[in-house]
Amino acid sequence: MLAPFESHENGQTDPGKILRPVLRNFNSMSGDIEASAVISCDGLNIACVLGDEVDPDRFGAMCASLLALANRAAQEISRGELKQLLIEGDKGAMLLVYAGENAVLAVATKPTVNLGKAFIDTRKAANNISVLLEKIEF
Repeated sequence: MLAPFESHENGQTDPGKILRPVLRNFNSMSGDIEASAVISCDGLNIACVLGDEVDPDRFGAMCASLLALANRAAQEISRGELKQLLIEGDKGAMLLVYAGENAVLAVATKPTVNLGKAFIDTRKAANNISVLLEKIEF
């Protein structure tokens, strides 16, 4: 069961306070997930559980740029709407999966991750986050 939503002084719900515990729980479910963030499609950091060395605002802006470019590339080659994006490096992978129409779940993994399982888990988490964001009318 979800806890009641916390509100700012102005009466608006703070999505970060709701989503940070969800991200912490998601990260703890797998030893292969190192960090995660919920980012608006225009690059604003909504909630994150990232390492201290990562600037959340810069990370959000870069993720939005990646998604915009990947969307344009998918449309250019008639692949339809982009669902997810994978970036794989020698130190791990980054998965970007839409969490509703206005947000994205970004996940950083270790290089040993089972990518199939990571995508399944990330899609489930993104769906849950999408539901939460709808409830707070983000």
